[in-house]
Amino acid sequence: METSLTRHCPALLMTAPASHQGKTTLTAGLARFHRDQGRRVRVFKIGPDFLDPYILERASGAPVESLDLWMTGEADCRARLYRAAAEADLILIEGSMGLFDGTPSSADLAEHFGLPLVAVIDAAGMAQTFGAVALGLVALRPQLRFHGVLANHVAGSRHADMLQQGLPDFIPYSGYIARQDDIGLPERHLGLVQAQEIDDLEARLDRAARQMADTALATLPPAVAFAPAELPAVPALLAGQRIAIARDAAFSFLYPANLQCLRDLGAELTFFSPLADQALPPCDAVYLPGGYPELHLARLADNRVSAESLRVHARAGKPLYAECGGMLYLFERLVDQHGRSAPLLGLLPGHAEMGKRLAALGLQQIELDGQILRGHTFHYSTLHTPLEVEIRATRAVGGAAGEAFYRQDNLQASYLHAWFPSNPLAVSRLFLGTRT
Repeated sequence: METSLTRHCPALLMTAPASHQGKTTLTAGLARFHRDQGRRVRVFKIGPDFLDPYILERASGAPVESLDLWMTGEADCRARLYRAAAEADLILIEGSMGLFDGTPSSADLAEHFGLPLVAVIDAAGMAQTFGAVALGLVALRPQLRFHGVLANHVAGSRHADMLQQGLPDFIPYSGYIARQDDIGLPERHLGLVQAQEIDDLEARLDRAARQMADTALATLPPAVAFAPAELPAVPALLAGQRIAIARDAAFSFLYPANLQCLRDLGAELTFFSPLADQALPPCDAVYLPGGYPELHLARLADNRVSAESLRVHARAGKPLYAECGGMLYLFERLVDQHGRSAPLLGLLPGHAEMGKRLAALGLQQIELDGQILRGHTFHYSTLHTPLEVEIRATRAVGGAAGEAFYRQDNLQASYLHAWFPSNPLAVSRLFLGTRT
């Protein structure tokens, strides 16, 4: 129901029948195209993701936030979309995996907010069957609003004609993107290579934008009505606290919303780089986020200043919270995918080994001191430690046991990547330690 406070803004949700269809590349190309036309573009990513948002941020020129009906919550999604509608000429949302994959799925979010969909379909190796794939996406849930389908990795105009011939007349055809190796984005075991590591990223984004200019998506889609949402005020529970956060190529898995949550709690944030062997700045608490420590083992093992300052901080009993790759840094040793081993901080007993297959994936939540904190897990490593498990997270679907949470004095660590806005009170306790 619309009110005088409802905001209207053109919006599209870019989805696909599966992962690896080209969603991120083409969402980024579309964002860059509209930005080049002088439009203000806000991009969101559905589901937990640290890598795609950095690419999308470079393409759009604006921070990219996460949406997930379970992890971030309906009210949080609504509030972020409502704020974006006040400042943007176009809202783009990149879906997660395939359209109907996951609980909740991209389809669930699209239906909940009335978002029009564009399905990116990798058409390599198919012709008229393209229409059958498109029809399946459109027909499974007729209440979804399809704005069009976009063929990707097309061999040429003749191939494009065959694709369009197989498409039912009632499904809008948005055009095609020609097969072009120099617009795709490189990947590694956790997903896309980080934006700062792709030397020619700007050129790739510009080439993708030029291809998107020749599709029907060069025209703004219809406006969507976004209703207001009231979120409770965050109490300044961390007022006067200074939190030092590791941030570099090894520790880069940081949600912008997590940083904003800490600021809303009243904390002052400062950043340092273990890779650059920077000393820990004066602080009351430390946050070691996830990332790729396994790709930088030699440098992390060789650093002295940063490592010793972290040890001094922990031995002084000050709070230190670590997630996934940040947690691995705390243990005695890490073995990478090639069997190379290196010593790390040694603040916790045990070691971790990188594997070639996913060890854990999915949405989870954990109850800390009676407070529920939501997040997700995604890692290839296996941990071997004599530490007792303080508590275990539970999976979002089914409630089975999930990741372990370890606590040793004021040092707390888990594979879980927490979404701080899901419970600011729980987050404040992570960084206040026993002072609570």
